[in-house]
Amino acid sequence: MKPFSAPFSIATDRMPAVWLLRGITVACGAGFLLFGFDQGVLGGLLTGKPFEDQFPALTTNSTLQGATVAIYEIGCAVGALFIFFTGELFGRRRGILWGMIILAIGAILQFMSYGLPQLIVGRVVTGVGNGMTTSSIPVWHSETSKSHNRGRNVCIELGVNIFGVMLAYWVDYGLRNNLTGYQWRLPLSLQVVFALITIFFVCFLPESPRWLASQGRIEEAREVIYMLETTEESKRAKSTDVQLEFILEAIRIEREAGTSSFKDCFRNGNQRFLHRVLLGCGSQMMQQVSGINLITYYAPVIFQKSVGMSRDMSLLLSGFNGLAYFLSSLVPIPLIERLGRRKLMLFGATGQCICMVLLAAMTQDTGNKGKGIVAAVCLFMFNFFFSVGWLAIPWLYPAEIAPLQIRAKAAALATTTNWLFTFLVTYVVWACTNLAFIPITYFFYVETTGQTLEDIDLIFEGEKGIFLGPSSARRAQEIVRRRNQEYAEKLASEKAGTETSSELPSKTQSKTSIEHHE
Repeated sequence: MKPFSAPFSIATDRMPAVWLLRGITVACGAGFLLFGFDQGVLGGLLTGKPFEDQFPALTTNSTLQGATVAIYEIGCAVGALFIFFTGELFGRRRGILWGMIILAIGAILQFMSYGLPQLIVGRVVTGVGNGMTTSSIPVWHSETSKSHNRGRNVCIELGVNIFGVMLAYWVDYGLRNNLTGYQWRLPLSLQVVFALITIFFVCFLPESPRWLASQGRIEEAREVIYMLETTEESKRAKSTDVQLEFILEAIRIEREAGTSSFKDCFRNGNQRFLHRVLLGCGSQMMQQVSGINLITYYAPVIFQKSVGMSRDMSLLLSGFNGLAYFLSSLVPIPLIERLGRRKLMLFGATGQCICMVLLAAMTQDTGNKGKGIVAAVCLFMFNFFFSVGWLAIPWLYPAEIAPLQIRAKAAALATTTNWLFTFLVTYVVWACTNLAFIPITYFFYVETTGQTLEDIDLIFEGEKGIFLGPSSARRAQEIVRRRNQEYAEKLASEKAGTETSSELPSKTQSKTSIEHHE
């Protein structure tokens, strides 16, 4: 039943490809805006008098307060695991739609709460919905984007995510002097509005062609590829056939390597499934243990309790921190396809490590004005380094490097890892973990810039060991060059409009040629 089985055709039948692609980016951005708003909204409410009066137990019991905040992550992990088991059955759009519906129900439970148990249940339900959407959105966006701007699109998506964090801070600040229940009920109710916006857009946008092809719905996949194809009209049909053939070839090779079962995520084989799953989960783990959740959730509390500022000043600084965070998230948009993923990750980890070392030193002496200023600056700078190197890439990377056969499962496992690693709350630990990211990124993480999702398989095929990072950029360039050559030869063939009779060069052949070239 529409819109769950298929989108309403009013948009797909009338809108040009470029606008459909932009619509997908807007829909994904709206979903991640809600994700960001959820991250930032509760921190500013915890110290508000109406919230404290409604839930006094959270004021006197810091452990209970931490558990109430953290239970949201448990819900998110459950939602991500649900997509791990059902993602290939649901598809990308349905995972997002159902996730948003569940999230909206949880948000209603939260802003209508009159007791702590209802608030906690609402947090868990909201988390389940958010876990489902954050597992599905990056996969849907990656599988519908062009290889030359896939990274940029996800950076835009995560930039909107940080706009949500910033919006939450400023909403909390704007309502700081309202001493009624609206001070905390109104911000929590806005989650429903953002969920409805995301649902609206997804209802009119197409399913992933790669998922459709994997389900045997070849003609539907062809239609989606055609409607998303931006080449000139005379080459559009031929380009669609070539892209579909590449996707089907990738599916065939992946299925020859094994069935699409849960066990595939935990074995290597020729396609190195486990290796790729661990890289995706590792990127999400590193993002969370960097310390960003402390800065995002508790920025007002840190300014007030650790730095020693007044509540008004802490909320104001948190608002400006959110603004700076959002502006910083725009920096990697023009850089990610030029510099690549690895360089930005290395840059970010280095800066984050330095900031956490300084924060650990500056927050030991509460009330010292000079140290408080340095600590506040470090909070701002940490967000800058994180935005450049570690905000978007860990959400993009798992969906990029996983083969279609296990892409939804791998992305869901990575998202589950993200939510499970949100409980480390020590500055020194984070300084050490950010330092460790530098050699991990350099030696293990491969460059994916400019490659199609099918071409990335070539990097992992065969017996190459696990230290693929240093040579991956050169190898990626050779893969792109060969694939572009094959693509041009296909388009130039005189058999336009008919099925290609000659077999495409297999991945094994391409791999052999590349290795010979190296």
